[in-house]
Amino acid sequence: MPKMLLLFSHKLTGDQREDAANNLNISEFVPLPPDLHQLWMNIPPTKSLLNDYLKPFRKWISENSDSGDYVLIQGDFGAVYSMVNFAFSMGLIPVYSTTEREVLERQMKDNTVKSERIFKHKMFRRYEGGDQ
Repeated sequence: MPKMLLLFSHKLTGDQREDAANNLNISEFVPLPPDLHQLWMNIPPTKSLLNDYLKPFRKWISENSDSGDYVLIQGDFGAVYSMVNFAFSMGLIPVYSTTEREVLERQMKDNTVKSERIFKHKMFRRYEGGDQ
C-alpha cells in the first residue's frame, strides 16, 4: 500500500485522512520534520531562484518515498512547480487537495454583515504532467 508524504504547511484534516485512506489506499502519512516544515512555510519571497533552497526537500522525498507513493504538494507556486516535477522524476504521484468554499453571512445588530468562510476538503487531485 502506498504512503503519502506531506509537503505542505498545514495539518491534514480528518476528512483528508479519510479520503486518502479510502480513495488512494494510503497506509501511512509522512509529515515533514519540524525544521523542514518551518522552511517550507517561510520560503523567502525575495529569492529569485529556489533550486538550492529546495535541496533539503528533494533529499527528504528521496529518503522517505518509494515509487508509486503519493506526495501532497501545496504552497509557494514556484516551489510547488519544482517539487511536482521532481516527484514525477522519482516515479511518485503528486497531488493537491481541492476544497469547496462555503460563505456564511450574518446580519449584525448594527446592520453590518459578518462573513465567515469555511473550506471543506472535497478530493485529492493529481497534478498533470510527467509522462501521463
